[in-house]
Amino acid sequence: MKAEDYSHYFVKMTYNPKDYYFKKAKQRHFAARSVFKLEELDLRFKLIHTSNHVLDLGCAPGSWSQYASAKVGSHGRIIGVDLKKVQLTLPNTTFIQADILNLHDLAGKTFDVVMSDMAPQTTGIRIQDQQRSFELCSAAIQIAEKFLKPEGNFVVKFFHSEEFKTLMDLIKKRFKRVEVVRPKSTRKESKEIYLIGLKKI
Repeated sequence: MKAEDYSHYFVKMTYNPKDYYFKKAKQRHFAARSVFKLEELDLRFKLIHTSNHVLDLGCAPGSWSQYASAKVGSHGRIIGVDLKKVQLTLPNTTFIQADILNLHDLAGKTFDVVMSDMAPQTTGIRIQDQQRSFELCSAAIQIAEKFLKPEGNFVVKFFHSEEFKTLMDLIKKRFKRVEVVRPKSTRKESKEIYLIGLKKI
């Protein structure tokens, strides 16, 4: 798939922070509207299963961990990592305030799912923001390579750019199946897409 294949998705629109998905998240008591991106991906690709151990990178404010916590049940386990403190308490979840590049607390652990909704602090400089997104995605892939179990699943957010093919090639080398999705709840003006790696080799 060529990078330009996604150009038709990106249109200029008035930003509405309290849109349909924002209100829906509030109604269902999720910390953020981004939960519906994960829900769509999970329903489509069966990423998360009962009793799974899940690593949530860039987890703040916590909606992805909330979804995963309910999905894995009492025998599952979620570890969420973010530079920001997460103001949630979930029965089967541990939140770690740390840099993902310095994850000493994960020594000896393995996971069935590694998921990343990480995004850089945007500067408004398109090329710079895209490069930072690429660097975060690359870091997430390295973490998945280290901590994800064989046959495990991976999902990562990416700000679409010319580095798309590079990331796809990296993921294809490590997973039996690779998909690219722009979830329905993604804001129209956003350039984000999600790369999914299924069944780690």
